[in-house]
Amino acid sequence: MSAQGLSSRAIIGRFYQRLEQNPGLEWVNALSNYFTSDQESETYKWLGQVPVMREWIGGRQAKGFRENGITIENKHFEATLELLVRELRRDKTGQVMVRVDELADRTNAHWAKLLSELIINAESTVCYDGQYFFDTDHTEGDSGAQSNKLQIDISTLPTEVHGSIAVPSVEELQLSILKVIQQLYSLKDGQGEPMNENARSFMVMVPTTMWHVAKAATAAPVITHGQTNIVQVMDEITLSVAQNPRLPWTDKLAVFRTDGSVKPLIRQEEESVVLKAVAEGSELEFEEDKHRYGVDTWRNVGYGFWQQACMAQLI
Repeated sequence: MSAQGLSSRAIIGRFYQRLEQNPGLEWVNALSNYFTSDQESETYKWLGQVPVMREWIGGRQAKGFRENGITIENKHFEATLELLVRELRRDKTGQVMVRVDELADRTNAHWAKLLSELIINAESTVCYDGQYFFDTDHTEGDSGAQSNKLQIDISTLPTEVHGSIAVPSVEELQLSILKVIQQLYSLKDGQGEPMNENARSFMVMVPTTMWHVAKAATAAPVITHGQTNIVQVMDEITLSVAQNPRLPWTDKLAVFRTDGSVKPLIRQEEESVVLKAVAEGSELEFEEDKHRYGVDTWRNVGYGFWQQACMAQLI
């Protein structure tokens, strides 16, 4: 630190260093595709287009893009940190840099915030097929009516120990998760073909109140009364857990396929994160004895394949 205090160069350098070192939550990348954008909005018409192999009779039958799809409009987001010049001059305990680190961490958490809002609103927001993302009556081409929104009566599950819908027993939650995965395997595309027949990796997202039960249901070697955890001996799938404190759910969980080339969710970015400064020599410093550091980005999120996500409400 110089005699005049922390410089804007030092603060900006610290911000980008922290931004790179603490990139954010793993589930963000696992559940979403990232696309760059160079205009106001982007339209994704390729969703749902999965041509199936057929016998060559009468020549090729080409399939183009869909008439419908989704359009994601980029939005401008910002966060601005204001510091007094005297705070910069007197900071001998590193408190300013702690705030800069927090600004970087909040910036990295922004994708999780946007995607969490998508998940929370997925029962009332339409996706590319015109239905709500989590819905009971999806239909597309030859798929027939399909649901990725279940209700599971935990009292009817064949378990020795019963809990509540807010805190189910380990066995109840384990069987509920497997029912949701089973539903994902049953889903078909617009040509009546299995959508997830080669799926091997899944992520369970739960509210924080269910986290410890979900971890035990998926990762503990043994569960109730010393029974072998069936999930641990399944060699055909891998299952991870993400607890999301942003979810207001008390009786719901969601399972997402994570190994598909197209993910359940989409992240779109027109301009990546930039930190701008109004600092040394500025009118703000002269008039108000302050510096400001503002984060800017143009981005947004949207729904990808609903067939790779399924929500369950415990009843």
